[in-house]
Amino acid sequence: MPTGSSERPQEYLADVSFDDLGLSPELRRAIADRGYTHPTPVQAKAYAPARQGKDLIVRSKTGTGKTAAFGLPLIDQIPMGTREVKALIMCPTRELAIQVAQELASLAKYRDVQVMSIYGGASMKEQEDALKAGASIVVGTPGRVFDHIRRGNLKLGACQHAVLDEADEMLNQGFYEEVTRILDCLPKTRQVLLFSATVPEDIQRLIKRYTKDPETLLLSGDVFTVDHIQHVRYELSDAYPKPRNLLYMLEIEDPQNAIVFCNTRDDTELVTAVLNRNGFDAELLNGDLPQKERERVMNRIKRGEVAFMVATDIAARGIDISDLGHVINYSLPEDAAVYLHRVGRTGRIGKKGVALNITSGRELATLTTLEKKYNVTFEKRMMPTAEVANQMFTDRHVRELKEAAAGSIYDGYLQLATSIKQRPDADDLVAYLLKNFFVHRRMEKVQATTGVEGETPVEAAPPPPRRERERESRGGERGGRGRDAGRGGPRDRDDRKRPFRDDSPTAPSGVPAVDAAGATIPDAATEPRRERRPAASSDREMFEKMQRSAANDAATPAGGTTGTAPAQAVQRQAPARQKLSDRELFERLQRGEPLPPIDDPTGGGGDAGAAPAREERPRRERGERSGRSEGGRGERRPREPREETPVEAGHARLWLNLGKLDGVDEGGVSSALEALGAPSGKVKKTELRGSYSYIHVADGDVGAFEALVGKLHGEKAIKVERARERT
Repeated sequence: MPTGSSERPQEYLADVSFDDLGLSPELRRAIADRGYTHPTPVQAKAYAPARQGKDLIVRSKTGTGKTAAFGLPLIDQIPMGTREVKALIMCPTRELAIQVAQELASLAKYRDVQVMSIYGGASMKEQEDALKAGASIVVGTPGRVFDHIRRGNLKLGACQHAVLDEADEMLNQGFYEEVTRILDCLPKTRQVLLFSATVPEDIQRLIKRYTKDPETLLLSGDVFTVDHIQHVRYELSDAYPKPRNLLYMLEIEDPQNAIVFCNTRDDTELVTAVLNRNGFDAELLNGDLPQKERERVMNRIKRGEVAFMVATDIAARGIDISDLGHVINYSLPEDAAVYLHRVGRTGRIGKKGVALNITSGRELATLTTLEKKYNVTFEKRMMPTAEVANQMFTDRHVRELKEAAAGSIYDGYLQLATSIKQRPDADDLVAYLLKNFFVHRRMEKVQATTGVEGETPVEAAPPPPRRERERESRGGERGGRGRDAGRGGPRDRDDRKRPFRDDSPTAPSGVPAVDAAGATIPDAATEPRRERRPAASSDREMFEKMQRSAANDAATPAGGTTGTAPAQAVQRQAPARQKLSDRELFERLQRGEPLPPIDDPTGGGGDAGAAPAREERPRRERGERSGRSEGGRGERRPREPREETPVEAGHARLWLNLGKLDGVDEGGVSSALEALGAPSGKVKKTELRGSYSYIHVADGDVGAFEALVGKLHGEKAIKVERARERT
């Protein structure tokens, strides 16, 4: 959708305003919230026939606001508050489906029209629950949409509108059969809206089969072009590798953000690694990524937290990134029309953009087609030499460092800087500091311009000081779980405010530390790293907890019932106790000596004669929980053998190295195998485990599934073999 700027070219501004279209007040309010004032021509011309229920064929080039062109009339036609599926929208990629659903949800927020997206790679169960809860508009990819229809989760009996977005690309990806099956499930009276940049033969067959007297809007003309984009080409230099060519081109062009298109998944991984290694923050987006990772990447890119997205054509199709200035073609595509789809990610809604291309002799055919058939004029520029590019790299970063230093006081670190320069590892330390500086510098710029608190980048900063971690973790202590929950009273309010100076000595080298019960504390250097639990606000509180636990051990027999102290000990008043410093407490603990009792902070008065920590086995070894009721968290019971699902006659049980840890559910296992080439619908049963699964297939299909061995699901090579029978 446009921003309503008067600087837009005329073809991106309609002669009417949104007020002239006759939109509902709720929809008009949502549009006003986003600052839009004028529709694009495709939005203005498509609204009336779509609102009247006519079938519509719209041919409009990329970046003209097609999502709102079908979204506005759909939202206005759907009754407010309904939870039956009234409109089904199909998109070629997961990212585009998510993007379209988010756009429609934003437009429908005042009309109580629920929008949801369904796509592969995500939990089938969660999508099933969302469909049961009800949605008026469903946006999805054809494969997952048909899966839900086949399972009975998606009911389309009341669906009145079907939309095919980016229909040409959807059919190019081989979704023709799924699309036709889905359209066959819709009522005969449904409305069909088809939006596409091109109308090839497959699209024409769909039009004849599923539309009735459609109205056609050919807004992109007879020649598919992308205007307002400057096309620049750099000839590949054989003097250094191709990734180095890309780095040198980036130095001379200095784009603020860009999508880097590659022809293969291997190239996307290589380019992403090279960019990150050389100081350009980049994220990878291709079909091998798990869905949650793809969503994380897209969210970071749309928030402006990442400068470069490296992607394949399929992964980036239809993605709309605000104010994307550059598109970079690491390699030109074989199909010239794909080039126009790529560069259409920039220059959207009439904005200006730049397409940077690294070309070689093998891409001459694509260049010739673009120049002669699509009238694309390339400006040829010289690739800088290594010396020039390196000097530009240094100058750019030094300039940014000086800008930051101008408003900072750093005199106290000059001595440290001098000392670091004299170290043999000075280059490594300085490189690490520079990396962190520029990562944080970019994050600060993003937050200053967008006002959005971004995610903390990986490796971006060292962990906070110990005292800060302790202060942050106190919230987890209150009402926490564990042995000590509920023991003793609340901590002193002054103790929480008072900073604690950690000057406690560490255990001498080679001397194992011990806890209050006499058990050896594992050395951090020899034990594997474990996830840290919230720490106490100071070491003293930790000692107090340990001692209270030991005191309770002394008062609690192994059977679990509270023991009775001698009468004279109960009646006797406790003598004045000497208060030990944190250092003395720590030294006693290291020597294995018992700690003195600590006054009850609640003022209730503890047992004066209670013995300190007993030198016995740890509580878990003493079996002190055995006195609890059956079914509680007492002694560990032997694990019961897992019951195997019986295998039907004529079927085989296969082991597969995909499980819950790979982010799949039972339906996801079948979908993953079918995506790798397994026959569709042949998995009869699925037994899902943590890191693996068992599938039941007919004996005749075993060979087809064993043929998947070695194929990649994300980064994991698939393994399939017959399950071994348990003896």
